Amino acid sequence: MSNVRAYRAALVHFSDDPRAAGPEACIHHPDGLLLVEDGHVAACGDWRTLSATLPADVPVEHLPGRLLTPGFVDAHVHFPQTDMIGAPSGQLLDWLETRTFPTERAFADLAHARDTAKAFVAELLRNGTTTALVFGSVHRAATEALFEAADGLDMRLIAGKSLMDLGPEGLNETVEAGRADTEALIRDWSRRGRLGYAVTPRYALSSTPAQLEDAGRILARHDHVWMQTHLAENPGEVRLVGQAYPDACDYLDVYDRFGLVGPRSVFAHAVHMTDRSLHRMAKAGAAIAHCPTSNLFLGSGLYDLARVDAHGVRTGLGTDIGAGTSFSILSTAGCACQVAKLRGGALDPVRALYLATLGGARTLGLNDRIGSFRPGAEADFVALDPGATPLMARRTAGVSDLADLLSALMILGDDRAVARTWIAGRVAHDRG
Repeated sequence: MSNVRAYRAALVHFSDDPRAAGPEACIHHPDGLLLVEDGHVAACGDWRTLSATLPADVPVEHLPGRLLTPGFVDAHVHFPQTDMIGAPSGQLLDWLETRTFPTERAFADLAHARDTAKAFVAELLRNGTTTALVFGSVHRAATEALFEAADGLDMRLIAGKSLMDLGPEGLNETVEAGRADTEALIRDWSRRGRLGYAVTPRYALSSTPAQLEDAGRILARHDHVWMQTHLAENPGEVRLVGQAYPDACDYLDVYDRFGLVGPRSVFAHAVHMTDRSLHRMAKAGAAIAHCPTSNLFLGSGLYDLARVDAHGVRTGLGTDIGAGTSFSILSTAGCACQVAKLRGGALDPVRALYLATLGGARTLGLNDRIGSFRPGAEADFVALDPGATPLMARRTAGVSDLADLLSALMILGDDRAVARTWIAGRVAHDRG
């Protein structure tokens, strides 16, 4: 039993979406025990019950005051934008031209790409993110640098190089070059270790119809890859897409006509959506990455989670670095709760944690592997510290209600609230 690790702490995870399945979908053990064996969850339950069955030779690490949760899932993030968080600009299209594209040109330099990739992966783990769906730059070698960094840690990460045959100078490519690089990355990296590949047309205006059609063909040829892109983020962007594709029913229909809307498709933002689009997404099994801090930073709008839920479309959370303002999925979840209020609805912190864990895993179609503490799941998890700062310690002292505790963590917490992060049962980050 030497390969078994046992952790005693408060535990929380989900068996389903509490919105649909009710409060019993949230499994909370104030005094719990988590058993990990060979990189997978062996058991999870109440300390008093489960410890009675524990073999005598299994040491138990006691983590008093800590809350163990499955690792966080970031459903939309840009690794080349790590160094431009908070850069001032106008709204989306101006921000792309004045801030983003100049920053991404630097990723033609492999040394810069490798250095940024290592920092990016370390930042994810420092914030408790154990799985991410990542946009790369247009450069194949930069995306390879990201895969190398994640693979070296046995991290579950899905990424793709951006397809941009209408990109600005220094960031454009031909359809043929984009296809060749994408096929090579799929061949060399997809399904290596815990890596995955996502066909990545940046957005409808960065690619010609020929490249979008080619992306659909690549997706159809490889049934194990994902597709990620941006959708209906900003009103000005939506208007320009409508002008470029006057025959399309709406923005989603532009992607749909090229075969890019399916069960492994994840669309970032989806702020300005038609009912027809949401109905079509639900029917196709496509998902949305909700990026609240980015939408607020760029003034793009307020995501309507209640409306998306009503249509039955899956939602995960995305930090959208670098328009997003924090790598922390905890603070992103807190922002999502506030945006729901601004929309006249509500997102309680318990369900927000679901979106950050099992909900994110479902967004990526990986809920059979990650996102919960069910036996057999991959042991990617985090230890949260409600007393990480003096204010947090004061705020959470004596708090026993889970929703109240999670609200404090999400509103006051950031990377400092993540005491430790485990990848496949091994410690990948330890704040102490």
